[in-house]
Amino acid sequence: MKAIVLAGGYATRMWPITRHRPKMLLPVGESTVIDGIVDDLEGDERISEIFISTNEAFADEFETHFAERGTDKITMSVEDTSDEDEKFGVVGALAQLVEREGLGEEDLLVIAGDNLFGFDISEFIDHFKSYDDPTLAAYDVGDLEKAKSYGLIQVEGDEIVDFQEKPDNPKSTLVSIACYAFPADAIRFEEYLAGDNNPDEPGWFIQWLVDQGSVRPFSFDDVWYDIGTADSYLEAVEFALEGGQMIADDATVENSKLGDNVHVLPGATIKNSTVEDTVVFQNASITDADVTNSVIDVDASVNDKDLDGSLLGQNTRVQ
Repeated sequence: MKAIVLAGGYATRMWPITRHRPKMLLPVGESTVIDGIVDDLEGDERISEIFISTNEAFADEFETHFAERGTDKITMSVEDTSDEDEKFGVVGALAQLVEREGLGEEDLLVIAGDNLFGFDISEFIDHFKSYDDPTLAAYDVGDLEKAKSYGLIQVEGDEIVDFQEKPDNPKSTLVSIACYAFPADAIRFEEYLAGDNNPDEPGWFIQWLVDQGSVRPFSFDDVWYDIGTADSYLEAVEFALEGGQMIADDATVENSKLGDNVHVLPGATIKNSTVEDTVVFQNASITDADVTNSVIDVDASVNDKDLDGSLLGQNTRVQ
């Protein structure tokens, strides 16, 4: 079985923090967003190869990261885009990757690289193997308004009977979380696209598959964070830190109060300040300031200025 980790998005909703780095490499506790997924995939012997699907703009960052991490299952697969306006859509990119890498003869697991969830991927694969039908992970978001932003699932028994991508009037709160498993005979992206179907969201492809035959849900009630905004990223950090703090050994914190959910990376400096619910990147500095619900990027500085809900880009000076 092969696996594809989708890591080609440009995360424009988190700019400037993700303007020049993939959001999948943002720190979450002692790891990164994508490493938690890759750790699970590497630990399952049924996964023979893991393709990191990304774009030309971020390919070097991923290659460097995984080279330093060390792995024998990772293969980089780079789509021919370097800007948001050039993207093929998720299904279009999957079709190109399958052709480019010669996939389609084995079962395939596809998972979004910005997911942080509580279940073990091996449990998901077990569930898939028990049916050998297309399978997706499903989570109850518990709110009809939230459900509008996702692919909505209707289930009868152990089968999905309807799938609606981002409906205006959702009838339930059970949604797809972009973790899919396909038997080899369901890897039909080219056939789907040849029918002039939507190439953007994978949910449209799932909706098409539901009309073709059986699709199975894997429902879970552990945690799930879809890291697409600064708020969801900070929520994931809060989960990883268990409401506490993580301070790098070579960071400097003097005469300051650090509240809950604070991650201070190597070389950062905090003096005479109060900081809460914030990630402070390498070599950033906060002096004489109150900073909450913010992300302070590499080499940025805050001096005598209070911030709340801010994204401060690299090398930015606020004073």
